[in-house]
Amino acid sequence: MILNIETATTNCSVSIAHEGLVVSFKELAEANYSHAEQLHVFIQEVLKEAKISLSDLRAIAVSKGPGSYTGLRIGVSAAKGLCYALNLPLISVPTLKSLSLQCQLKAGEVVVPMLDARRMEVYMTAFDHKGNEIRPTEAKILAENSLSEWTASYTKVYFIGSGAQKAYEVHNQSNISVLDALPSAKEMSGLSYQKYVSEHFEDVAYFEPYYLKDFMGPLPKKKQ
Repeated sequence: MILNIETATTNCSVSIAHEGLVVSFKELAEANYSHAEQLHVFIQEVLKEAKISLSDLRAIAVSKGPGSYTGLRIGVSAAKGLCYALNLPLISVPTLKSLSLQCQLKAGEVVVPMLDARRMEVYMTAFDHKGNEIRPTEAKILAENSLSEWTASYTKVYFIGSGAQKAYEVHNQSNISVLDALPSAKEMSGLSYQKYVSEHFEDVAYFEPYYLKDFMGPLPKKKQ
């Protein structure tokens, strides 16, 4: 049994999975982040639904980013706290990889998971139909035809995530489709189980989220 925690975006999502198969699941996506209020409530609810206790868990998995600075901090802090308290291994799951699994591909197709990163920028990568990463994860500034050089090489390209529509508006190619979705703890389950089997664990004391960019807070107000 693995507890999966996804808080990289506005979607607060939690699942319990047994050998990679989801047995209980809870999530809520709101415009305003509700992770601080909802996360631990959701954890208790999925444990109750799965009819298990914290002592039945064998690992804690968390979405590691990129994504919202605040959201990632909340999820990782909760995961690390549970690992410390229960003496369990910590597993990290790449946020964009799990997001990409919401799209089923055929040969010659590619999925481009994208998360909004302010203004005309997105966090993005790309995977082929075999799940291979074909572009490195990056913070990409969108400009006219800035992705066309490689998207034109595929029969079908799926933009998925909170940055997908923004990207499509500057890359309106006939072979591009937009999928409205957010990262979810459902798709984390198989990835976290693979890491559990291979004992690919993080150092609980030193693990940090993958922010990709430095935190950019609001500018201070000028003194009168």
